[in-house]
Amino acid sequence: MMRFLTAGALALGLSTTAASAQQCGGDFGQFVQGLRSEAVSRGFDQGTVDAFFRSARFDQRTLDADRRQGFFQQPFIEFARRLISQNRMDAGRRNAERFNAVFSEAERRFGVSRGILLAFWAFETDYGAFQGDYNTLNSLVTLAHDCRRPQLFRPQIFAALELYRNGDFDPVNTQGAWAGEIGMVQMLPEDIVENGIDGDGDGRVDLQTSAPDALMSGANVLSSLGWRPNEPWLVEITVPNDLDWFQTGVQTTRRVSDWEAAGVRARAGGALPMPGSQASVVLPQGRNGPAFMAYPNFSVLFEWNQSFTYVLTAAYFATRLEGAPVFDARNPDPGLSGDQMRVLQQRLQARGHNVGAIDGILGAGTRAAVRAEQQRLGLPADAWPTTQLLNAL
Repeated sequence: MMRFLTAGALALGLSTTAASAQQCGGDFGQFVQGLRSEAVSRGFDQGTVDAFFRSARFDQRTLDADRRQGFFQQPFIEFARRLISQNRMDAGRRNAERFNAVFSEAERRFGVSRGILLAFWAFETDYGAFQGDYNTLNSLVTLAHDCRRPQLFRPQIFAALELYRNGDFDPVNTQGAWAGEIGMVQMLPEDIVENGIDGDGDGRVDLQTSAPDALMSGANVLSSLGWRPNEPWLVEITVPNDLDWFQTGVQTTRRVSDWEAAGVRARAGGALPMPGSQASVVLPQGRNGPAFMAYPNFSVLFEWNQSFTYVLTAAYFATRLEGAPVFDARNPDPGLSGDQMRVLQQRLQARGHNVGAIDGILGAGTRAAVRAEQQRLGLPADAWPTTQLLNAL
């Protein structure tokens, strides 16, 4: 799966109780026994707990997947062209028509556009065709035992146990993504408990076989994360050559009308929507590459996935599914290879910047550091790292 974490993962990590703060690592069998004890202390019946954990196993394949993030090293243009195929466009249009009533209800009830739901449905599971082949319980227990992000995954185990108690989770047969997400739009167990919706009216919430359940539940998640009903999320723009590049990027917002006064225009022509709204100018490959206006709803999507390139591609794909043209790639400056990016991150870190892991991925921390160093060196501060910057450092 392409996600780092799904909709509520970061918030879930902040709500762990003292009881759930048990030390990670150590003997795996003893760790699982600790989970059993905690489950009973949370009020779960001993027989239910025993049956739920009976098949739990350590899954090295899950950890291997957790360490692989090379997919996200690709720049936006390459990434988008790889993910947005004609088949996905055609299937999106067919599904929009097939489930028109469901999308209309999601739009009416939550104000979430069908394009957004279709885009995540497509990218997460190819509209439900492949939902992952990792045993969900084993993945969750393995990631909770691992000491990288146990606070994010441990709560999901008890949410899965609640689903099991309600007859909605099979610890032996439920499969999904490596990080424990389940179903057509890939939701973590606690998100299902809190935001699952019976969209087809059969009395159950089944995100694996029911597209209406999955779509309505996904819309509910976005709503719970602060989605602003019936507002845009992304619009392709053109930018003038003399724009203040240091003011671009998701970390800076200005009124849309102020951006227009600075020469920013909608690529499709006409006025940009919501001139009084705060928005950001996003340049995924610098001032000479594609350009977008990102509205407040764009930031909500980062709660679904933490990858900038993934979120931007999904947001753009959503506009394509609703009629926008193919983006203008323009002619961005050549970027860095993965090895060069790691060297750059090391040099930025040596200058005191917090770039996170030295992983070759142009994440938010690296972008911010690149922008700061470009500004310091008198280069156009558009947060797109080039060999010129690497050599200057």
